[in-house]
Amino acid sequence: MKSKFLTAATFALFVATPAYADTLVDNVNGITLDQDGKLVRFTGLVIDKDGKVKQLLDRKDKRPERPDYREDGKGRTLIPGLIDGHGHVMGLGFQQMLLDLSDTRSLAEAQAAIRQYAADNPEMPWIIGSGWNQEKWGLGRFPTAADLDAAVADRPVWLDRVDGHAGWANSAAMSAAKVSAASKSPEGGRIEMDGGKPSGVFIDAAMDLIDAAKPKPLARDLDRALLLAQRKLIEQGITAIADMGTTIEDWQAFRRAGDKNQLIVRILGYGADIDNMAIIAGPGPTPWLYDDRLRMVGVKLFIDGALGSRGAWLKAPYADAAGERGLPVLTPAQLRNKMVRASMDKFQVAIHAIGDAANAEALAAIADLTADLPGERRWRIEHAQVIDPADIPRFAELKVIASMQPVHQTSDRLMAEARLGPSRLSGAYAWRSLEKAGARLALGSDVPVESADPFAGIAAAISRTDPDGQPFGGWRPEEAVSRETALDGFTRTAAFASFAEDRIGTLMPGMRADFLIIESDPLLASPAEIRRLVPLETWIGGARYYKKGANGNDGR
Repeated sequence: MKSKFLTAATFALFVATPAYADTLVDNVNGITLDQDGKLVRFTGLVIDKDGKVKQLLDRKDKRPERPDYREDGKGRTLIPGLIDGHGHVMGLGFQQMLLDLSDTRSLAEAQAAIRQYAADNPEMPWIIGSGWNQEKWGLGRFPTAADLDAAVADRPVWLDRVDGHAGWANSAAMSAAKVSAASKSPEGGRIEMDGGKPSGVFIDAAMDLIDAAKPKPLARDLDRALLLAQRKLIEQGITAIADMGTTIEDWQAFRRAGDKNQLIVRILGYGADIDNMAIIAGPGPTPWLYDDRLRMVGVKLFIDGALGSRGAWLKAPYADAAGERGLPVLTPAQLRNKMVRASMDKFQVAIHAIGDAANAEALAAIADLTADLPGERRWRIEHAQVIDPADIPRFAELKVIASMQPVHQTSDRLMAEARLGPSRLSGAYAWRSLEKAGARLALGSDVPVESADPFAGIAAAISRTDPDGQPFGGWRPEEAVSRETALDGFTRTAAFASFAEDRIGTLMPGMRADFLIIESDPLLASPAEIRRLVPLETWIGGARYYKKGANGNDGR
């Protein structure tokens, strides 16, 4: 059998099975959707020498007489490998290497964590991290440079907000970046001010002012981040991911890993704007590389920011910030020019749009360009968190894929209520409404903004409740989707959304044998039971890369 277990230090190369051999995984409660989305159940799976599904077996079907390897599934459930429809691979890796504030519950806790991290890493010229969330802290305001100086003042500190759409700098970082009271907010960004001086928080495009001054990661840092990200994804059951915002440095790390047979998770890249798209892929999307492990598919564009930092572009002012409507990052002309540039070379366009004004603008741009850009474009809108109900039917009319992250709804619920007020919630996180209108839902996590755990995403999608089961009965429960739709969103449609449905997303014959073995059936389990699921085994391309408990691996 092909079998490899990942450790933090290395990937061991596996020995290929003989060319004539089959692998049989038998005695399972097998579940997949077929190419048309119909549920197929089976009890055995035959894998060919190329790591593809050769045959699905029912109880009455004859088994191969002498398979090279046979695994007894012991009646456990086997499902397709789960695809994260929207994530950030290197962000996940660096989250594990740098300061992570995502578990802090107050400003004081964050300051203590920052102080301790700095003490533990005296050699670091900058303290860099992420994960802070003033809403979770109950702070009622953005943190300030003074708050950060109280923790570390002797060297620059730069911390991304949990959503990646704001950054928090101390005075030393602003000095290193030459930011002063005279600094102006760039187009598509905002420098938060306090008493006529920068407060220490930079929104969206303004983050570039500090990012330009911080040290760049070395190639070995990128390689380690990729290794750690893959290990985490495989442990959580993610066998493929749409990497939204791939840079040339990221791509080079992916290629280095592929060249060394260390690229295990399938990565579907979307360049970080046009420049990265063009320098990575040149005249068009790349071919599939490394046995379908890597492909540059398209480009990621931004129209607005995030709700938490009030950068999401709304049609009416924020309910909790009079006069503020968010930040359009691109003008209508800029957006359309970038979309045309990508589409002319057959790159797929994925547009980040969170606010209702941003979603309306994305749909308007797609409508304007569709007639002049024939062919199957598979336009994507990433997040689609707040939509004017009048715009929901346009997703289906324009064949736009709604790329959404269910766990955002449970994390953002209280903040969204404050930001939007009750009158605008009918189009917020409106999964079922989009599905009923005929739109396809590709589901993901936005990792590392949220955990990549796909079972948490499935549970949220079908229940609209958080890990504590709150609110009772679900938040706007009419927008919950069925178990089949949730599974489809993390498998078949996630593959379709990246032009990968001809090789991954289902376990029908001819598809790559990417699958998980789990304890119970997610189509029958309760939301609480689904949340507790962890992969017992993760297989990619017919090889087992993870087994719970092996080499110290214990799932999430």
